[in-house]
Amino acid sequence: MKIAIVHDWLEKYAGSERVLEQIVELFPEADLFSLVDFLEDRSFIKNKKVHTSFIQKLPLAKKYFRYYLPLFPLAIENLDLSNYDLIISSSHCVAKSV
Repeated sequence: MKIAIVHDWLEKYAGSERVLEQIVELFPEADLFSLVDFLEDRSFIKNKKVHTSFIQKLPLAKKYFRYYLPLFPLAIENLDLSNYDLIISSSHCVAKSV
């Protein structure tokens, strides 16, 4: 079974990332998706590769990605999850719309 975990964004280790850490513990074989990934310490996600949206590549996204809020729904819906049997969303913003 192919499993995907979708998290809103990865910027720092805070409350929602603690939840994500536990989900990754439960599903270590899952692929991880996010709008952006600007983590410096990746240990809590087991140094997994993160598949990101087009927002990752937009100008000044690292510092001001929240300014792209109107694009978040489009970006999250454009993540290709068609090959996954189970999709787990860890969200406080837009990842629920996958």
